[in-house]
Amino acid sequence: MAGVRDVKSKTELDEVVSGGKPVVLHFWASWCDASKQMDQIFSHLATDYPQALFYRVEAEEQPEISDAYAVAAVPFFAFCKDGKTVDKLEGANPSGLAEKVAKLAGPAAIEKPQVNIEKLSGTEDASGGVNKVLKSRLEKLINSNPVFLFMKGSPEEPKCKFSRKVTEILKDEGISFGSFDILTDDEVREGLKVYSNWPTYPQLYFKGELLGGCDIVVSMKESGELQDLVKESNMSDSKEDSGLDAQLMSRLKELINSSPVLVFMKGSPDEPKCGFSGKLVAILKEENVPFKSFDILSDEAVRQGLKVFSKWPSYPQLYIKGELIGGSDIVLEMQKTGELKSLLEEKGIAEAKVESLEDRLKHLVSSSPVMLFMKGTPDAPKCGFSTKVVNALREEGVEFGSFDILSDEEVRQGLKSFSNWPTYPQLYYKGELIGGCDIVLEMHNSGELKETLSE
Repeated sequence: MAGVRDVKSKTELDEVVSGGKPVVLHFWASWCDASKQMDQIFSHLATDYPQALFYRVEAEEQPEISDAYAVAAVPFFAFCKDGKTVDKLEGANPSGLAEKVAKLAGPAAIEKPQVNIEKLSGTEDASGGVNKVLKSRLEKLINSNPVFLFMKGSPEEPKCKFSRKVTEILKDEGISFGSFDILTDDEVREGLKVYSNWPTYPQLYFKGELLGGCDIVVSMKESGELQDLVKESNMSDSKEDSGLDAQLMSRLKELINSSPVLVFMKGSPDEPKCGFSGKLVAILKEENVPFKSFDILSDEAVRQGLKVFSKWPSYPQLYIKGELIGGSDIVLEMQKTGELKSLLEEKGIAEAKVESLEDRLKHLVSSSPVMLFMKGTPDAPKCGFSTKVVNALREEGVEFGSFDILSDEEVRQGLKSFSNWPTYPQLYYKGELIGGCDIVLEMHNSGELKETLSE
């Protein structure tokens, strides 16, 4: 990525930070979908702000650096100036990252003549949102084609590598799409960033809903979801012509109505397998909504059939009392406007009783006789220490439950205080802490482990 460098050592980084130039650091992890999403924005910002230095740090491969900057989760950003850390940002927050980079580095390098201030003075309303006239124009553009791309340049002559990449993918997948060159209209260019709460281009929309930028499109291509768009674009409007057999149709209806609030998602609420599913689950938990879920990765017939039945080509899908509400972006917008809460009240969905963190931790540590809190899963550990403990337990033939502390920051931080043990993994037996990696390996080598876990 142009303008972005990878940090190889703490010594190298210390020299860069003390050099006097503004420095932006992105702490990331290869397994984290949010890191990949923010990486695209990070790269764009590096191009727009050449007066600053942009460095990536692989958090778990550089623990000394991560500890020095107090990194607890990824994505994480640190902003340095005059040899000091002056600001930090945790989580996937595109607009927050753009604002903090601008504050640190000053005005962006403009690739066109400066924006006409008089023309844009009416872009935002008093509340900071897009004014009604511009909002109406943006919505007409977005909905002018089922698949619509806001890009730099045209599909025939893209003006940036990210726009070129997305147009190439769409063409390779055989997807017909409309496009708008944001370089030709500063009002649209700046207004859409506010409207979509997405600070960079390109932006791809499907049926009026923002899918994301270049990295998300690449990820959807690799997972096969873009082909789903093709099928949806060509899909008959008639459910009777959908080709679903009566047995599958009956099963889908039964599933949809199996709970007042049901999420069809990739993975489970505790271990979402895509960022969009994770986002939707987080919203429902924030609103204390009791819900059940179905992992569409576990059943290909349901996965493909529901897209036809609902005429909605992607996941997750949220249903309330048997009615399709939409995907993660629609639910997020409903949460922001208060519509989600109103709809739940209208449908008679009561808030779930909020479980205290202490009660939740007690329940988790006792959820299996042998319980391991680790980074990742037993089949895909995310750190060497977790791998060693998993291997030791398996060599002993011990059955155990596990919890990925990377999937829940509240549990990750809370368990440290609950157990008075500052690191992971942590192994529990019948609700009591055994210890971490070193203790487990010592017990394994001495023959005590299996005996202790069998008492």
